[in-house]
Amino acid sequence: MFKGQPKGLIAAALANMGERFGFYTMMAILSLFLSAKFGLSETTTGLIYSIFYALIYILALVGGVIADKTKNYKGTILTGIIMMAVGYLLIGLPTPTPVPNLPLYLTITCAGLFTIAFGNGLFKGNLQAVVGQMYDNPKYAGKRDTGFQIFYMFINIGAIFAPFFAIAVRNWWLQSHGLVYNAELPALCHQFRAGELAGEAVDKFALAAAEATQGPITDLAAFADRYLDVFSTGFHYAFFVAIVAMVISLVIFITTKKRLPDVKKDGAAKDKTAATVTKMDVDEVRQRLLALFAVFAVVIFFWFSFHQNGLSLTFFARDYTDLS
Repeated sequence: MFKGQPKGLIAAALANMGERFGFYTMMAILSLFLSAKFGLSETTTGLIYSIFYALIYILALVGGVIADKTKNYKGTILTGIIMMAVGYLLIGLPTPTPVPNLPLYLTITCAGLFTIAFGNGLFKGNLQAVVGQMYDNPKYAGKRDTGFQIFYMFINIGAIFAPFFAIAVRNWWLQSHGLVYNAELPALCHQFRAGELAGEAVDKFALAAAEATQGPITDLAAFADRYLDVFSTGFHYAFFVAIVAMVISLVIFITTKKRLPDVKKDGAAKDKTAATVTKMDVDEVRQRLLALFAVFAVVIFFWFSFHQNGLSLTFFARDYTDLS
């Protein structure tokens, strides 16, 4: 599979697979975590999710500008990996639940998400640019399409397995505390604590609580606090899976980055040997720009649909999947 490919391709692919594994671990549970931890409505959770994803794409532009200005692509990528790990740490460290100070702890979580988005902007696009630079060498130019297919295959491998690990950690934490997963209970616990349950709703909550503990409940208030704490802490520890993935990605990148092209050095060498500069005429530039905008028109709607997986589809699966 790697025959005839640049030596740096496997290194870049593995580093990216680790980063994507960590990222999709987080995305599998982010919306569920926000609603369970802080008792946020789906609308508010969706707003945070949307701003987070908007920042990922906006800050990718910033990351590209930084790398282009400094010509230090590998340094920018390394900084991005470290920033993402720090962001996962900010949201992964367990904090009190029920939350004693909502503005404070929600701000910490949002700061962690911003750090992840900034790190992603420094990492993702620039690593892909480095992969492209490998094929600027005429020796590998004919293998460019195959190389990117291999590179993206590793991304998908990371994305496939990540959600299973995230949920497995959450469920393991619940079971280790003698509790059973119930998708409705976090919301019911928050509503009970806020005094928003009455009549049949209280009976429904009591029944769900008894099923979750597999025994009678004498104090619903104490149960609500305990279930929210254990449930949210399980999510906190699931984020540590992302941190482990980022550390693996960091180790792979540091130990193999010498195989990746260095634009600053390679560019200086090319400047000394370059005899002519090829310029495109206005019509060719216009055609390429039109083709680029046509691609934009397609991918906007693709990603518009794709990113429903972490919000609308996540809540749909939570509410309409029968796990019995």
